[in-house]
Amino acid sequence: MSNLLIKNAQIVTMNANEDIINGDIRVVNGRITEISSDLEPATGEKVLDATNRTVIPGFVQTHIHLCQTLFRGKGDDLELLDWLKKRIWPLEASHDEESIYYSAMLGIGELLQSGTTTIVDMETVHHTDFAFQAIAQSGIRALSGKVMMDKGAEVPLALQEKTADSIRQSVELLEKWNGYDNGRIQYAFSPRFVISCTETLLREVQKLSEHYQVKVHTHASENQGEIQIVQAETGMRNVVYLDHLGLANDRLILAHCIWLDDEEKRIIRDKGVHVSHCPGSNLKLASGIAETPHMLDLGISVSLGADGAPCNNNLDMFNEMRMAALIQKPIHGPTSMGARTVFKMATIGGAKAVGMGDEIGSIEVGKKADIVILNLNNFHTYPSYDVDPISRIVYSATRADVETTIIDGKIVMEHGIMKTIDRSIILREADQSIKRLLSKTNIQ
Repeated sequence: MSNLLIKNAQIVTMNANEDIINGDIRVVNGRITEISSDLEPATGEKVLDATNRTVIPGFVQTHIHLCQTLFRGKGDDLELLDWLKKRIWPLEASHDEESIYYSAMLGIGELLQSGTTTIVDMETVHHTDFAFQAIAQSGIRALSGKVMMDKGAEVPLALQEKTADSIRQSVELLEKWNGYDNGRIQYAFSPRFVISCTETLLREVQKLSEHYQVKVHTHASENQGEIQIVQAETGMRNVVYLDHLGLANDRLILAHCIWLDDEEKRIIRDKGVHVSHCPGSNLKLASGIAETPHMLDLGISVSLGADGAPCNNNLDMFNEMRMAALIQKPIHGPTSMGARTVFKMATIGGAKAVGMGDEIGSIEVGKKADIVILNLNNFHTYPSYDVDPISRIVYSATRADVETTIIDGKIVMEHGIMKTIDRSIILREADQSIKRLLSKTNIQ
């Protein structure tokens, strides 16, 4: 593993004091060992000149579907349940090993180019091992798992699982991939949502999560129609039901949580459940606007995710930060979601949600070197004089400003050039893969 020295940077640390300093960062064996000024290069150390550059912690996205990246543009202008039944489930059912791999690689390439270094990913029912292979080869940090679906009359036959098979396959994947590459890859049990999971499966997931001490990643309270179905089937609202099954604890990551009542918010806060806010997806599917300012005021852990390409059309954390801030202001006032609040959700807040607040999410000595270098020297980010750098990042910067991405001290993109992914091959094979999948479905 090569050692790095990043010189002359403006460093947005996101430490406890949210310090912004000018100086150098030394990385040895994947960890930050020094942050100071005028550090001298050591023998064999690669030097990155960050003069007039801004260095930030890598973004942590807590809700992604890499298996859906190939479906970009195939799920436009539909609400959630129609989107699933008419487009996403049929397409997921048509996946093969190659298409899963290239879908994952396509999504990862976009994530790395836009400064995301860690994701919480939910795959589909089959071929998840090939998504893990893409994650392993690309260098991204990920919690991922095969989706679990053992219930649902309108689910395509290829996605219908037997409970025992779903559990067995999940455990096999966990035992193969959890802890891979010094913990860069972790497993997360991924029941899709209450509608598509039996109580037997969810209770077993609770036991397995406790036994293996791994995360559970699922959707909850995204759509009002979904909530009505859950209430009709269980007599309870989503979060109350999950709590009833013993799943509500600090290992649970809930995507969306738009339509929560006071009791559900209390459970989430008191049990330490983590919420992944996905503003782009929530707007595009017309699902609603989550009450993130209120959740944050209650002390709930809220982080950010782009969700999947067919319900957002990009996986760009810069878009998610900007939207997360702006959509609340007409409702709750101009100060309701400031730039620093949102940037914290995108970095250290996401790190805490995945249980790695002591390892990633900020630039501090002893932490893993998940670092992004931004070039903010452009028309759309100037003037820089007397402007909070975090304001420039959240409200003005774009993914085009990401220059270099580093994960575990390894450079995965440098000056816009991918180091672990062959762009031309992935783009070519992505088109071939979606063409093949569409030929298996009746989707136009």
